[in-house]
Amino acid sequence: MELVADMAETGAIATRPLDLVIFDFDGTLSDSGDWFVSVANDLAERFRFRKIAPDEVEMLRRKSSREVIEFLGIARWKMPWIARYVRKLVSREAHRIELFPGTPNLLERLVESGVKLALVTSNSEENARKILGPRHAAKIHYYACGSSLFGKAPKFRRVLRKMGVEPDAALAIGDETRDVDAAREVGMRAGSVLWGYAAEDLLTGMSPDALFRTPEDILSYVREHRG
Repeated sequence: MELVADMAETGAIATRPLDLVIFDFDGTLSDSGDWFVSVANDLAERFRFRKIAPDEVEMLRRKSSREVIEFLGIARWKMPWIARYVRKLVSREAHRIELFPGTPNLLERLVESGVKLALVTSNSEENARKILGPRHAAKIHYYACGSSLFGKAPKFRRVLRKMGVEPDAALAIGDETRDVDAAREVGMRAGSVLWGYAAEDLLTGMSPDALFRTPEDILSYVREHRG
């Protein structure tokens, strides 16, 4: 196993034993990237933004979420409408979206370790539960789902408040730059998976507290920081 989880840790936040892991969903637990690419140009036609050429996909993986939106020329006021429509599409086509290999075992072993789990995603709770399946969905202690004009940081704060966990005892894990930014805004540790949407060099440049190449790396990091 190649463990890269500690390569970026700064020590500035990681002072309290971990009690909570907050996961992003799409691109982190669910392998929805290919599905999103397959519907992107239909969305572009419906909501009148720039279509993506096949040779531009890899380039876009090296841009932040904000840069992608600007590149595609998506007006901010359209974002809630697009998100709502995408959630409906996912609901209809959830059978086409699978969990990343190792996700079920990861959730089970994290729960066995005693850490609490939460899910923060712009997707709907119904879609997340459908893709996870009842058995795996039951491993998540708290769901904060649906798009927000204010981003993920307020959702992170709500999860911490509801679960009674201090920010420095929580780790947020996602696959995009905005996940790192939101975790830092709240004062949590930020972990980035290297199997999702954003390219490895882009995430490495964000200097998250932890980089995870495999689900086993997440388990190792949590074990080492449970106290």
